[in-house]
Amino acid sequence: MARQPRLTVAGYPHHVIQRGNDRQAIVRDAADRERLLALWQEHAQTFKVAIHAYVIMDNHFHLLLTPETDEGLPQMMQAVGRAYVRYFNLRHQRTGTLWEGRYRSNLIESERYLL
Repeated sequence: MARQPRLTVAGYPHHVIQRGNDRQAIVRDAADRERLLALWQEHAQTFKVAIHAYVIMDNHFHLLLTPETDEGLPQMMQAVGRAYVRYFNLRHQRTGTLWEGRYRSNLIESERYLL
């Protein structure tokens, strides 16, 4: 059975969380953080997603995003995920998955939750 698509609504902010597999590090140093930021910036522009805020922890990250289209957010996350794992595995001489699973995304409807 195919996975159900996430609810993504154009023009509304979304809180996105992506964790490392088995809570392992997804960034090891400043170079990894810079690469992840560059990929977010590149693919957000490509897929018309506004990035309002982010937090990069050692083993996960949080994003506050608003997509212009319903497809923008999943396309951006897929592109970033693939490119970053390729980069991370090559740089750190490892193989396999980096992510715990699919990213989690919550639609933010209330201003209170947004703040």
